[in-house]
Amino acid sequence: MPYSSESFKSFNPTGEIILALLIIGVLMILAIVVGILAKKADPTKKPRGLLLLVEWCVEKLDATVHETMGPGFENFGGLLLAIIPFLFLSFTIGITGLPTPMSNIAVPLTLALITFVLIHVTSIRYTRWRYFKRFIDPIPVFLPVNLISMWAPLISMTLRMFGNAIVGWVLISLLNSLLGNISSAIFSFAPAGLNSVFITPIVTPVFHAYFDLFSGFIQTMVFVFLTMLFIAQERPEDVETEVALATRKENHV
Repeated sequence: MPYSSESFKSFNPTGEIILALLIIGVLMILAIVVGILAKKADPTKKPRGLLLLVEWCVEKLDATVHETMGPGFENFGGLLLAIIPFLFLSFTIGITGLPTPMSNIAVPLTLALITFVLIHVTSIRYTRWRYFKRFIDPIPVFLPVNLISMWAPLISMTLRMFGNAIVGWVLISLLNSLLGNISSAIFSFAPAGLNSVFITPIVTPVFHAYFDLFSGFIQTMVFVFLTMLFIAQERPEDVETEVALATRKENHV
């Protein structure tokens, strides 16, 4: 059935989705700018400014990936470099009063789905046909249980990010309402509507700093480290040993 103009008119994304797309757009433009700066940079001179910051982030992420995941995941830092700023900005943008993209379950579900797919792709990459054996371990009767538990990382990571975003939004909303009522009672002599805004700007920044900045940073780090751990554990120990030995030989050569 061909699409009509009515199909596009019915597309009505929420504010959270629009903000998520805007964040992606800004990060894409930033990546293009960094790419242009990298091409024009003189390799014999020390980088400065934005290029220096990006190179420092890349080095730190590569080192973290190597320490956490081991050899064989050398290119994984690039994925984290894309996910981390998006996830952190999606949590912290709420401090401006705009809707937090993470409060729309489609956003955390998409991020968790990336991890879920990479977990199973990594397992297939290293175990090949033995991948399917995981569903009947330790005995075939455990097949239904294993099929259900397979979705645990996807569900837990989605609900963790979504729950933290919703809790922060609800508490800040309740606090704003409470402080507005207190302010209206204290400054009842002021015009209606204006008398409710005197206390809120003084108190809420502290809670925004926790629920948006601190909590956003913690949730970003938790998601990143869980992603690395879940994916790294899909590589069998014998394969890990072989990869480590091969990497050592290459370094010695």
